[in-house]
Amino acid sequence: MPCSSPSENMRGASFNPNSKNVRFGTLMAEDLSEVSLKHQIQAVPTVVLLREGKQVGRVEGANPGELTTQVKKQAAKTELISCTPATPAEDLNTRLKRLINSAKCMLFMKGSPQQPRCGFSRTTIELLAKYEVDYSTFDILSDEEVRQGLKTYSNWPTYPQLYIDGELIGGLDILKEMDAAEELESILPKKQKLEDRLKKFVNQAPLMVFMKGEPSNPRCGFSRQLVQILQETGLTYETFDILLDEEVRQGLKTFSNWPTYPQVYVKGELIGGLDIIKELKETGDLLSTLKGE
Repeated sequence: MPCSSPSENMRGASFNPNSKNVRFGTLMAEDLSEVSLKHQIQAVPTVVLLREGKQVGRVEGANPGELTTQVKKQAAKTELISCTPATPAEDLNTRLKRLINSAKCMLFMKGSPQQPRCGFSRTTIELLAKYEVDYSTFDILSDEEVRQGLKTYSNWPTYPQLYIDGELIGGLDILKEMDAAEELESILPKKQKLEDRLKKFVNQAPLMVFMKGEPSNPRCGFSRQLVQILQETGLTYETFDILLDEEVRQGLKTFSNWPTYPQVYVKGELIGGLDIIKELKETGDLLSTLKGE
């Protein structure tokens, strides 16, 4: 998946690529898979706009008009200014505790269940599949801070790591020993039917958002815009990161008959995605809709 050259990416864009406020670089997506995974590169060309190491925008495909708009907007800023209070940054231990408790059974691994990126992770996934375990995963290759911090937090130096009810069970060797002693299956939560899982998730909170990433770290532009709008309302809501669970990510599209993310639910009923939320905001109906009135 080679990246096109700067001239190809920027052809038709009406800004000065030599601006002192903007620096450009190109990467070969297939040669730097960890970078591509981190930034969710799914097509080329993709232009990712960064400020102080954080993504502030992106343009997928050859779209010089949108690229011009985004680059000019970011280049004109000396700092990011928000009209709404920013979500306070979590300290690392708080974030790790939240991740560990984000599912009853939580596996920190290299890669995903569909594409494990080390032999130990692959074997662990096969072991959990044997018992039809209901679990979620976190790809430690996508976040170096979590990867290193969890080693200290759990006092366990290697991956994968399996947690149940927030407590560390251990790595692959421990799981194998427990399996051989016939002690493993009894502690593992079994999978619910997908439809039952989805019903539970959409009713988890009166206002529920399925998005890419977390409110403190949205991982796509649509999710970021939605979080900003919800912050303006002052309402309390909960979120589910669909990047952590591919089964939920794909299944909810069919369950809701809505093909994209983010998705907003009120009292278990789908309201819609970002476009619908924007329309409700423009008509003045957003707050009452999100309250379920």
